[in-house]
Parts: sequence; structure tokens; C-alpha cells
Amino acid sequence: MISFKNDYSEGALPEIMEALVKTNLESTVGYGMDEYCASASEKIKKRINRPDAQVHFLVGGTQTNQTCISAFLRSFEAVIGVKTAHINVHETGAIEATGHKVIAVEGKEGKVTPQDIRAAVEYHSDEHMVKPKMVYISDSTEIGTIYYKKELEDISACCKEMGLYLYLDGARFGSALTAEGNDLTIEDVAALTDAFYIGGTKNGALFGEAVVLLNPELQKEFRYSIKQHGGMLAKGRLLGIQFDRLFTDDLFFKAAIHANKMAMKLKQGLKECGIEFMEDSVTNQQFPIFTNDEIEILNRSFLFEYNDRIDENRYAIRFCTSWATKEEDVEKLIEAVKSMPKR
Repeated sequence: MISFKNDYSEGALPEIMEALVKTNLESTVGYGMDEYCASASEKIKKRINRPDAQVHFLVGGTQTNQTCISAFLRSFEAVIGVKTAHINVHETGAIEATGHKVIAVEGKEGKVTPQDIRAAVEYHSDEHMVKPKMVYISDSTEIGTIYYKKELEDISACCKEMGLYLYLDGARFGSALTAEGNDLTIEDVAALTDAFYIGGTKNGALFGEAVVLLNPELQKEFRYSIKQHGGMLAKGRLLGIQFDRLFTDDLFFKAAIHANKMAMKLKQGLKECGIEFMEDSVTNQQFPIFTNDEIEILNRSFLFEYNDRIDENRYAIRFCTSWATKEEDVEKLIEAVKSMPKR
């Protein structure tokens, strides 16, 4: 079986495995206070041109979102996110479990708009309702779309006007930043948000996310929240080593470029077969629409996710590429679709 199920099926980039093995017998202090975490932090701050930033390393995305949102909000404050947002759908109520409501808005192409933000704030008008205090976005989104610079500038301006924090989930940040047509840089994101995280788990690391705190209000005592939410890894250097390597010689971006290249090859090949797509994704997640019979054929040789039912006979499925996706596997998938019975 050839897997297009997700972008974290394989272990890690060879360069990361080599660095972990090389440092395996070293003895360092724990809990992210080691020299590797310090080095990775400095490299990230230099890359985003924000020496005033704080950088912290956590293990996974849900843990990161829960830790950040609960740390940033008071008990009666809520976070605004699009209805397909990871925090609203795929985190088992982790945010609500900390006592914070997720205000889900309709959005457009999987993205929050300034109009959504204003409407949510205006609706929650008094102390009988939760108070919106944060806007959550992800780049790329859950449906593979990306935020362009003007969109993020408008959202950032709206948040500042309305006194809201802007937090960006970067689980697939590498794919977004290296996507075809993207005009947003990592420096732009650092200038326009209050906090964001750089996803390693889905871009070549064994595990790990790098939280970047830009707003001084959010930097205060953040390590207490990390510890309280079980995110303070005793062997913290395992995270530091990985991000130190990812931000050496642009490895982070090279890994994402490969994943996107494989996704675009797949997308073009399926389009040439006459396959329609649920969304026009420019990232490593693609959502083609197949009939039930065609999906049954694909299931014999390939692994993938089911995404949305289109009608009784058609389903949008997800093919996800990664740093480890082989070009010949993409070609085999395209050939399999070409050889299907004509509709």
C-alpha cells in the first residue's frame, strides 16, 4: 500500500536523525534550557527578524494550541475561528476543556475574514456572553488554502482596532510559505501577529512545534502554562536539536518545497484525467472528488483520508504529500486513476 494519508507517517528527515544520533550520548540540562534549544531559538528569531521574540518548543499541535489559548485568555474570554478550524473540529474539545469557548464563524475558503471578526465581536455584546479576545487562524488552512499578505494585513488591522490577539497555527506553515503564488513571508507573519507557531511534526521533524511569542503581554510567565499543560519535555534538547537543524541551510523550507512539488504534480495529473477538486489547494493537501466505485478501486493500493461527502455517489477524499513522498508513487497514483473505467 502506498500512503498519501498524512504528512507525518514517516520518521524524520535524515539530517535530523543524524543530528539526534550524533548528540545521543551528550548530557544536557532539561526542560528546554539546553544549548540546542537556545541555538534554535536564536536562529528562528534571526530568521523572522524579531530579536525581541520569545521562542518555546512543545511536542504537538493540539498541545500547543491548548497551552497558548489557555495562557492568553482570561476565564471568561473566547477565541474566534472559522468553522473548519482545527481547534473547533479536530481537538476533542481541548480548548473548551480549559474553559474557553470557540466562536465558530463561516469564513471564506477556510479562512477567517475581518467581517467575520466584527460580526462575532458585535454579537457578543455584554457580560452575559463570553467576551471575544483572540482570533485563531491557520496557514495553511484545514482545506489547503493559504492566507495572502493583504488578507493577513486586514485581519491584523481589524484585531488591533478591536483589541483582539491574533494567533496563527502553523502546523503546515512550511507548505503555506512555499506554496505557488504565496506572497506572505515568515517575517510578515512575525510583524502582523501576536503569536504563531512553526510546525515541525508535519514538515520533517520526528515531533515538535516552535511557539513564537511577539506580544510582550503574552510572554509573561508562559513557561508556567507549558508546565501546567504537560508540555515541558524533560528531554527538551530533543526538540531543540530538531529545530536547530531545520533552521540550518533552509532545511525547513526545502522539505516543504518538496511536499508541495509532489502535490502539484499529483493535482495536475488528476486534472488531466478530468477529476474535479473540492478546493483549489496550492499546498500539500489535495481534495479530489471521486465516485464510490472509484474510491473502492483506489482503496486496493493507496491509503488516504475521507474528507467530505459531496452527494450519494461522490466523496471528496484527501491526498497528502510530505517531505518523504516519492515521485514514482505520485506517478503510480496518477496511472491508477488513468486506468479507471471511463465515467
